Amino acid sequence: MRMSLFFFLLVAGATVLDAAAMPSTALDGKWQPISNITDPHLKDLGEWAVAEHTKVYNDGLRFSKVVSGEVQIVAVLNYRLVVDALPLDGKDTMYEAEVFEQDWPTSTTRKLVSFDPAN
Repeated sequence: MRMSLFFFLLVAGATVLDAAAMPSTALDGKWQPISNITDPHLKDLGEWAVAEHTKVYNDGLRFSKVVSGEVQIVAVLNYRLVVDALPLDGKDTMYEAEVFEQDWPTSTTRKLVSFDPAN
């Protein structure tokens, strides 16, 4: 019983410290622009989104780069990325990809929510 109480207090304290360190707007659910668009994680997300789209549509689309993006921080992370990709004709084309991502201690879950030509 004592160990359970200690563990509970330890976890609760860590949660409070984590929440205090996070900016108050971080969990407000608003879409925020991504300032570091060259972050390797964003490149990975963009490549993954194009690959997932290509698995379904088999259109030969190839990832080029992430052009811009937004993130929504709620209980999970949602990304809206504008990616530059090359279709079979070789012309750079912009697409909007929305990706849901949730990190677990032992794995990451991703889902391609939408992938459409950018306006």
